[in-house]
Amino acid sequence: MTLRSVLAPLMMAALAALAVDAPAFAQQCDTPSGQPVPRFVTLRFNDVRGRVGPSTSHPVRWEYRRAGLPVEIIAETEEWRRVRDPQGEESWMHRRTLSGRRAVEVREQTGLHARPDTESPLLAEAQPGVILALERCRLGWCRLEAEGHRGWVRASALWGVYPYELVETMSADMPQSPPCQDARTATLAEGAQGL
Repeated sequence: MTLRSVLAPLMMAALAALAVDAPAFAQQCDTPSGQPVPRFVTLRFNDVRGRVGPSTSHPVRWEYRRAGLPVEIIAETEEWRRVRDPQGEESWMHRRTLSGRRAVEVREQTGLHARPDTESPLLAEAQPGVILALERCRLGWCRLEAEGHRGWVRASALWGVYPYELVETMSADMPQSPPCQDARTATLAEGAQGL
């Protein structure tokens, strides 16, 4: 048995483990994270501080107490992300306080349907302000999950979806993930100026 034959399975296992934790976006963007900016993420913890600038020496602007709240990353440094919350407030959060999982906030009362069709059976009503886990969107509808219930909601009733997810007809040039073209890396000087 050679060293190569022993290391090969270990290398394959390590690569498989890395693939599980890899970001959902296949493209590599010119940002510190390599991911598109803007992009939607969620708060990882029930207690997250949003600061005026990208360091712990900056004052706290907002304290968020809702794990799973969707936020939009609009700029980033190596360790910090400038985010916009569903109410449009902006602040800086450390990257470890954010999760790549997606969720949406319901903007208007809307039906949770069995299929992406208004004529399909209504499973439940979603009230404004409710946070639902996002599974996927297609043709103007999003499949959502909360407490074991799954269903489809019109994307236009939600905050936390990309413009291409709102489109109801498919075209060949429609992106399948957030594009890199508008990616923005914040400089520390920019962050030091606050919001």
